[in-house]
Amino acid sequence: MNRQKIALALLLVAFAGALVYSFVGSPKPKKVEKLKYTTGMAANTYRTSSKVDSGAKLRLDLLDRERPRFSGFRRNIFKPVFMSREKMASIRVKPVKPLPPPPPPPPPVPKTPAQIAMEDIGHFVFLGYLQKDNRKTIFLTKDNQIFLLKKGDKINGKYDVAEISENMMTISLAPGGEKVVIPLMQNRTVTR
Repeated sequence: MNRQKIALALLLVAFAGALVYSFVGSPKPKKVEKLKYTTGMAANTYRTSSKVDSGAKLRLDLLDRERPRFSGFRRNIFKPVFMSREKMASIRVKPVKPLPPPPPPPPPVPKTPAQIAMEDIGHFVFLGYLQKDNRKTIFLTKDNQIFLLKKGDKINGKYDVAEISENMMTISLAPGGEKVVIPLMQNRTVTR
């Protein structure tokens, strides 16, 4: 409680000091013995100069004198921003040299027999395999047909199945030719 009273007393002293300062520092109105203009008096708005002759002539010779040229930046600020079509047609444009024709595209690279085989076999989907009597059979499907393949069978009548394991199949492209290993993942297309 005691602190609150001290704080209130300090604020009151500061407020009293601000009031005294505002009265002392404010400007005092000055008094004049006689006013220059009295109320209701008509003011003279026209001022006459004693330097002007009543018979003055208009001096046009001042307009004819030679003025120095401006040597700074030259730009016509009154030039139209957009030119008319007639003026655009009258402007001569240098002909543009035609670009040389682009080189012909390179011939397509012939596909290897392995790529052709993968395109043919790539539409098959691996379903699973069966191992019976140490002989594995894989199940492939294409267009709602199921194919059972064992070692030595032909795929599409073109490619021989050379070897079958749990997760890959090896095919030979031609008798005694190149062999391609194809990984097998269940319910996925047969891809290299």
